[in-house]
Amino acid sequence: MSLIRRRIAAIGPFTPTAILALRDADAVTGTTEEDAVPAISTIAPFATSLNGVDQPGNMLFKEMLWWTLGVMALIVLTIRLFEIGWTKLRHVSAMSAPADKQGYWKKSQWSWMPTLKRNLIYAPLWTKRHNRELKLSSAVSMGTLPSRLHSVVLGIYLISNATYMFYEDWTQENSYSLAAEIRGRSGTLSVVNMVPLIILAGRNNPLIGLLRVSFDTYNLLHRWMGRIVVIEAVIHTIAWAYVAVAADGYDGMNFKLIHDSFLASGFAGTVALVILLVLSVSPIRHAFYETFLNFHIVLAFVVFAMTWMHCATASLAGGLPQLPWMMGIFAIWVGERLARVFRLGYNNWSKRGGFTEAVVEHMPGDTTRVTMHLPRYVDVKPGTHAYIRFMGIKSWENHPFSVAWVEHHPDADEARLGEKACSESELKRGTTSVSFIIGAQTGFTRELYNRALRGGPNPIRMKAAMEGPYAGHHSLESYGHAVLFAGSTGITHQISHIKPLIEGFNEGTIATRRVTLVWIIRDTESLEWVRPWMDEILRMPRRRDILNIRLFVTRPKNTKEIHSTSTTVQMFPGRPSIPTLLKKEVEEQVGAMCVTVCGPGALADDVRQAVRDVQDESSVVDFVEESFTW
Repeated sequence: MSLIRRRIAAIGPFTPTAILALRDADAVTGTTEEDAVPAISTIAPFATSLNGVDQPGNMLFKEMLWWTLGVMALIVLTIRLFEIGWTKLRHVSAMSAPADKQGYWKKSQWSWMPTLKRNLIYAPLWTKRHNRELKLSSAVSMGTLPSRLHSVVLGIYLISNATYMFYEDWTQENSYSLAAEIRGRSGTLSVVNMVPLIILAGRNNPLIGLLRVSFDTYNLLHRWMGRIVVIEAVIHTIAWAYVAVAADGYDGMNFKLIHDSFLASGFAGTVALVILLVLSVSPIRHAFYETFLNFHIVLAFVVFAMTWMHCATASLAGGLPQLPWMMGIFAIWVGERLARVFRLGYNNWSKRGGFTEAVVEHMPGDTTRVTMHLPRYVDVKPGTHAYIRFMGIKSWENHPFSVAWVEHHPDADEARLGEKACSESELKRGTTSVSFIIGAQTGFTRELYNRALRGGPNPIRMKAAMEGPYAGHHSLESYGHAVLFAGSTGITHQISHIKPLIEGFNEGTIATRRVTLVWIIRDTESLEWVRPWMDEILRMPRRRDILNIRLFVTRPKNTKEIHSTSTTVQMFPGRPSIPTLLKKEVEEQVGAMCVTVCGPGALADDVRQAVRDVQDESSVVDFVEESFTW
């Protein structure tokens, strides 16, 4: 026995490791290099199973990350519940009050609220730009900037992930043990982040209605969570490869990647994630969005399937601890897809009415008007959007569009068709027509317009399907004053509010006493898009008492086209001064005011800035932006 071994033995019992035992056996038996027993690697174990992995720490940080997201959701839920209660109180107390008696709701009840709105809630990230796209050229878009509030939420999420990811024992001398610890932490966090990633990706996400947060915001969070999942998966793979190469060399590592289903599935999942990340880079995503969307669905399925296999085929009994999470993720993904299928089937087929049929008309300005005749009654609230698809035009694709107009047709015999009043039960036994205005851009929308154009002057009929409606949780009925800004086809979102507001005003069931619609169009031909609906609005009883319309034509073909038919419907050439218009509305404000905007990003940013500028304690001015940013 060597001198060192004698000293250790003197301290107490010593059980040699397998590697030391093999070494000592060689020394006793005099084994030569030719017949030596292959040495057990001290590196390779750190590339497999949970060897070197800080599993208690991983579970702790898993809980902390979920609590981080959960606490933020609970804060938002608490605020939303308070807002709902406050809105309902304002609605009930003001709906029977005349315009000059809503002064209490006009003034801010908390002195700090205007400052909070101006500097955080409605503030862009820097100065003014938020929804206006950042473009390297006319053809290359870099997307949009998050708002200041979005940036705070994203900052908390990103910093917490970075903290949990790199809270490792960096002092340990064995670099392979450290790599194993990083491998375990990054793999755990990557799968943990997949849970909220898939929840926020769903259109049928219950949090949208519960928290009253727009799908656009969830989509922003989804994109950033996806990036974190990819980065952590790549770190996970690199940490494993570092140990695998040290233990077996590149040839040995490559052999295992091909022949070991556990490693092969994990590597395939990482590759799919990296491809997703590359395709989601803003210029590529915006330039080839429809292609990206189809690849996104396929690659997401590959990622989930490979990660499930990776967790299930581990050498541990019962698989990796993350396996139940993957089962939950897959169940959520499949459940959300089934919910879409159910809504499609329910909306678009009935035993009595058959299938949905769409009437498609080409309009001036490369625009299409689509009216979908659903075979059953569907409750469609103002401010909603729906996903629509057409047979014969990329039927596998569906795209979101704001609902412009809704009509319910009662279930009545021919003798009663002429009656104006219909009971609610008759309407619910009938059918619903939903209309959209769709600007022709590229891909699907251009094909739809060209199909309508080939049909000549008459509308064409097509088999179609509508999935939705979605959103619609921003009600204007509790506000005494509503100002609606629309740019081009953004009129669809705004016009959906006007008819219900006038009806509620006549019935005395809402607080709204003044509605101002500001619509900015290129030329007067755009008026044809909504002419039948606007004619109906202008004929409604007491319309003049509540509705004011301001039309701005930026490029009139003839100045004689610009004329105002009345004091409540006025037309102007050129672009409006948004700050001037809004300040005038605030001077004549009735009760609490809500300003909404739907249109190009530059218009939305102008309106947002104008709303921030009028924030003070003497007036309550809320802001709602309707947008689809991809």
